[in-house]
Amino acid sequence: MEKIGKFGKHSDLGATIGLDNLATEYWNLTPAELIEDSIILGEGVLTDTGSLAIDTGAFTGRSPKDRFIVKDSKTENAVWWGDINIAFSPEQFDALYAKMKVYIGDSDMYVRDAFACADEAFQMNIRVITEQPWSNLFAYNMFLRPTDAEVENFNPEWHILCVPSFEADPEVDGTRQGNFAILNFTKKMILIGGTGYTGEIKKGIFSVLNFILPHEKNVLSMHCSANVGEDGDTAIFFGLSGTGKTTLSSDPNRRLIGDDEHGWSNDTVFNFEGGCYAKTIDLSKEKEPQIYDAIKFGSLLENIGFLEETSTPDYSDGSITENTRVSYPIHHIENVMVPSKAGAPSNIFFLTADAFGVLPPISKLTNEQAMYHFMSGYTAKVAGTEVGITEPTTTFSAGFGAAFLPLHPAKYAKLLGEKLNGTDINVWLINTGWSGGSYGVGQRMKLSYTRAMITAALTGKLTDISFEKLPIFELAYPTACEGVPSELLNPRNTWADKSSYDETAASLASKFVKNFEKFAAETSSEILAAAPKILV
Repeated sequence: MEKIGKFGKHSDLGATIGLDNLATEYWNLTPAELIEDSIILGEGVLTDTGSLAIDTGAFTGRSPKDRFIVKDSKTENAVWWGDINIAFSPEQFDALYAKMKVYIGDSDMYVRDAFACADEAFQMNIRVITEQPWSNLFAYNMFLRPTDAEVENFNPEWHILCVPSFEADPEVDGTRQGNFAILNFTKKMILIGGTGYTGEIKKGIFSVLNFILPHEKNVLSMHCSANVGEDGDTAIFFGLSGTGKTTLSSDPNRRLIGDDEHGWSNDTVFNFEGGCYAKTIDLSKEKEPQIYDAIKFGSLLENIGFLEETSTPDYSDGSITENTRVSYPIHHIENVMVPSKAGAPSNIFFLTADAFGVLPPISKLTNEQAMYHFMSGYTAKVAGTEVGITEPTTTFSAGFGAAFLPLHPAKYAKLLGEKLNGTDINVWLINTGWSGGSYGVGQRMKLSYTRAMITAALTGKLTDISFEKLPIFELAYPTACEGVPSELLNPRNTWADKSSYDETAASLASKFVKNFEKFAAETSSEILAAAPKILV
């Protein structure tokens, strides 16, 4: 076995995870070296932006039904088991890992030492072992990068083994199909096989932190973006895809902490990552200048198309997938926090694209409402976003990221409530969706208005404004906001047919209540009381 690259005195795959027959181990190669290997192996091409473009194969997105958690004494009574967190036995894990080691045999593998969590009090050492050099480039981009001195004394706490060409046998191995991502909290390992989609690496560690930080360290883990103002005030933006989380947290007057995954301790909000993983479908310099300019040498483009007979990316090309992506280290963006952490938040924004046109464009939540809406994680899909959707469809995702929550959503909401209690932190519900009617009748809220409302909230301009309460949802909305027509602030007033609004609001409220039934047994009466009031 030959070792090439930078590796510390404690680095030994044989001693740590039993991989001792590899032909060559490439340790902590530079982005340039990983890009070169990808091109030589015929697994990637260099675009005219300088970025590496690769194809992830059959899987161009995560496969939630093929994500498992080992059920043992550590997890049995802690994990919220079900369709999201699917149990896998320790014996199945050991047998599958043994098969993977035999399969790898004397192959070449790429090894990356990295950190998660920008707050050193919670930092996790990760070792990522990948079959492909571009998977290792993704790990370099997305995790925090140790210095040479830190590599020299690096001791991994968690290992990720990513072998896309290895497929499980469902009948023998206990998986659903050939691809899998399996988390083992006792052995502190993640096994990924049968899929080249790099997001499985990132979301695997996010899921790990979503268990460890709230369960063991009293830190709220969050699927959100975050930024900080010139006065040091931190803002957090929660939101599902299509609600504006990335766009609205990008502010030239505020420094970016991170765009996707954070922790909230007693004193800090800190990024889990060292990079960004952005969608590129229909990307343009005009719409997303920060992302567009970050696509340069060292960045990794996934599953994109090209302009004919050129090496120029065609970001409008969704022929492979609509989920085209780019990963890049966070220093590719200007105006970022270094290190990626700041103080506790002053303002929290829950973003929803309400295609029913029911919710106010901005409303201020009580602590109980904040916990309720956090657990609900509501948005709405509209016609054209997915095959078969012809009218607005409700989407609820607890914590605005249910697919990555190993614990019961009530535990995260309870921790949120504890952090809010006794503080003057403002929590706002922002509707970036429709006004004046549902999708197809009303109009999408202008981005300029949404930005004006968020700016007013951040700068305290809503402090002395009077608020009124929306019936059914009992949401407090301001009667005026600088830069926004006052008639837009009460959603019912924007509808020509008021009775139609009332019927639609009652229908949406019923969907909220129905969705929350599965949480009721483990949820406090205070949170339950914040539900919309269904009119009988």
